[in-house]
Amino acid sequence: MEHHEAGSLLQSVVFSHKVAQLSKALWKSVEKDWQSWIKPFDLNINEHHILWIAYQMDGASISDIAKFGVMHVSTAFNFSKKLEERGYLSFSKKENDKRNTYVCLSEEGKSLFLETMEAYQLNTYSILDGALPIKDLYGKFPEFSEVMTIVRHIYGPDFVDTFEQSLMKLEDDFSDQTGMLKRKEKKASLELEISANS
Repeated sequence: MEHHEAGSLLQSVVFSHKVAQLSKALWKSVEKDWQSWIKPFDLNINEHHILWIAYQMDGASISDIAKFGVMHVSTAFNFSKKLEERGYLSFSKKENDKRNTYVCLSEEGKSLFLETMEAYQLNTYSILDGALPIKDLYGKFPEFSEVMTIVRHIYGPDFVDTFEQSLMKLEDDFSDQTGMLKRKEKKASLELEISANS
């Protein structure tokens, strides 16, 4: 067993308890706010999270959803199946990968997800209110660099990299117009495609 300096065991217990208590308190608040946000769309948190992951990762596997949604594989599959039954997702296998099941957003699923994003209100999250004093003081929201480092060490770089890419995709796909999220039009890429094919 690894040798610990005097006091480090107590520090470890204090640190573990602090993380557990803070995580539990934050999650309780996030859970309540997230449920309120998506309630009008007849979705639960797992279903909304699956739509979100499927939107971010075009052609996500059930394993991807479980990993990036931090849920059990059976949870990812069961809630994906419910979304498929409602016409929001489709299941498929890939020619070169028959073992994994992949999900893809249907047009209805994509529309629903975008509708939920555009319904986001600034007062939706009490976590946001809690972070505003930090934003006022430093001019930006907390970036959680230490927490990200811990998560990277536990879940691996793929988890954090995919998470960061998904945040960039949100910033690429949406703009803040008069206090509401609006999907950006993809005119520029369409014009490029047209000129390339001319």
